[in-house]
Amino acid sequence: MKQYAHELLAAWDTGSCVPLISAREKNFDWDDAYEVSAELIRQRRARGEKIVGRKIGFTNRNIWAQYGATSPIWHPVYDRTLVMAANGNATLSLAQSAQPLIEPEIAFQLKSPVPVNCTDPATILRSVEWYAPSFEIVCCHFADWKCSPAEFAADFSLHWRLVVGTPVAVTADIIPAFAAQLHDCTIALNRDGAPMDQGKGSNALDHPALALAFLADILATQPAFDGLEAGEIITTGTLTAALPVKPGETWQSRYSGLPGVKGLMLRFTD
Repeated sequence: MKQYAHELLAAWDTGSCVPLISAREKNFDWDDAYEVSAELIRQRRARGEKIVGRKIGFTNRNIWAQYGATSPIWHPVYDRTLVMAANGNATLSLAQSAQPLIEPEIAFQLKSPVPVNCTDPATILRSVEWYAPSFEIVCCHFADWKCSPAEFAADFSLHWRLVVGTPVAVTADIIPAFAAQLHDCTIALNRDGAPMDQGKGSNALDHPALALAFLADILATQPAFDGLEAGEIITTGTLTAALPVKPGETWQSRYSGLPGVKGLMLRFTD
């Protein structure tokens, strides 16, 4: 699988596409995909990139049919791919991106590992230091976003950039109410001031905290990867449709029902 990792990393660096792996490996499956992912991690670490968190993809089952997805997927977020927005505003160049889409999400920073086999959002949230609005820019290095579910996972689980807004602390006293707010919150996504889509917190695996649980559980079955650690930033999947972006556009998210969170404004350049 090392060959495919080399191809995908070169495509990531140049914003290009590669031939389908499944056309060359007819039995390419989830184990193969995460073997490629592990090799990508080794290669990126070897050139000095550091893992600072994880992205979870395809937590919004509403978009599975569009992409042929069958399961959530994950990949690291690196110091090179993380952008911390200043006062809710950021500017991002789309140079070397491949078929980029924008996804409004909710990100968390961990203060401790997420418990395995836990389905109670309030218990899971005890592992969270803060939460924040986020935009993930996802890219696909297979033409026209057409590939198998496993190939999506091999392709960095589509991660390209993560833009994170102003953090809001999670303290023990707010967790019972906060668990309900995360489920019920709504989000509006605008482009250049025009409404584009809307969503809700429960679109992420029925609750964003349950996306964290998915990640903890799958990592427990994947010994090739490090477990979750304090300090990691985890983004939990799009709450709306994933929409195409291009230079010159300004996108804005607005959250309702999440205390302290207003949203993000992101401007794209060449």
